[in-house]
Formats: sequence, C-alpha cells, structure tokens
Amino acid sequence: MHPEFWHEKWQKRQIAFHQAAANPLLVSWFNQLTLAPGASVFLPLCGKSLDIHWLLAQGYSVIGAELSEMAVQELFAELGLTPGVSSVGSLQLYQADQLQVYVGDIFQLSKHTLGPVAAIYDRAALVALPDAMRQRYAQHLITLSHAAPQLVICFEYDQAQLPGPPFSVDSVEMHQLYSGVYDLNCLEKLDVPGGLKRKCQASEIGWLLKPIESEQN
Repeated sequence: MHPEFWHEKWQKRQIAFHQAAANPLLVSWFNQLTLAPGASVFLPLCGKSLDIHWLLAQGYSVIGAELSEMAVQELFAELGLTPGVSSVGSLQLYQADQLQVYVGDIFQLSKHTLGPVAAIYDRAALVALPDAMRQRYAQHLITLSHAAPQLVICFEYDQAQLPGPPFSVDSVEMHQLYSGVYDLNCLEKLDVPGGLKRKCQASEIGWLLKPIESEQN
C-alpha cells in the first residue's frame, strides 16, 4: 500500500472510512482501558476521525499519526483549533491544546519522539494495511508504546468478495499479531449496516488488548 494511494483518496474525497459520528464500539468500551483522567491516547493513522473529538471531549490528550496533511489540516479546522506546526525529523508536528498529530510515515515515528502514552486506540489503522505490512505495523506499535494497552476495532468478512482496504482481520490473525505480548479479549461484534461498502456482509469487532506483564506484576 503506497502513500500515493491514500493521498489520492483524500484528494478525490473518497473517504467513506470517515464516519459521521464517534464509533459505537469506542463509546461503549473505551472505559475498559481504565485510564486516568487526562491520559494520553495514541491514534495511529487517525485521519480526521470524529473519534478524536469524542476523546478530547472526555478530557483525554490525543496524539495521532497520519499520512495525509490535508486530513490533519481539516481535523484542526473542524475542531476550531489553530495549530502550531514544526518539523520533527522527516515528520511534521501539528499541535494545539490537548491534540498533537504527526504527519508522515508512521514507521518514521520513534518511541523517543512519541513519548509515553497510556493507551492506543486503533480503529481504522490495522485494517487499512495489507497482510504483508500488518506484522511490521503491530510490532512497531508495541515498540512505540512500550506495549501500552489497546482498543482495536477490526472488520471480518469474506475477503474473496471484496478487495481491501479495509481488509478483513480475523481472530486467528489478531492472536498471531499480538499474543505473547497481550491478553486478547473480544468485546463485541456488530453487523455492519448494509454490509461493507454495500457489497458484502461484514462484522465490526472490538478487541481489548491488555499487556501480559502488567497482570503478572
């Protein structure tokens, strides 16, 4: 999946992945992460998601990573924020109030640049990547966040019926990617109304990932 693919999606406004409200699985299950008030939450490949609006309204600090600068500019505008913009290595950092977003290749973001985060919320990131990239991505998140707990939202559907993205990521693959570092708990499975892209039946699944070592200490 080349960067040009996503830049073109934003330029052509082919952004059906951008939801019109905060994700219901986020609203229902985010409290399972048991975060302290004001904690920092990392959103990989965040776009201009209204989930960010929801998290900020709950009093959390949000740190995002996004490839499309257009998406990030629109995000701050829709929040009514005027960001400061600075260069951090090969990335651009947009920040205002409790929101920071790194613009560029997420694999260029280091744990030293990101700093400590209390949790990761992954709604449209893992499923946006082809299978050849998902193992690398999962390991990168673990390294970036020092294995912070995660709320991950995936799609499951018959991949033969519809090419991604979003791609189907089932329970077997979730365990392949994250077991050994996290205990995985499938929280809820919802039918996608009308099917995915109106073409095939699909489910949206919420996963809670809690680091194993924290339970042993």
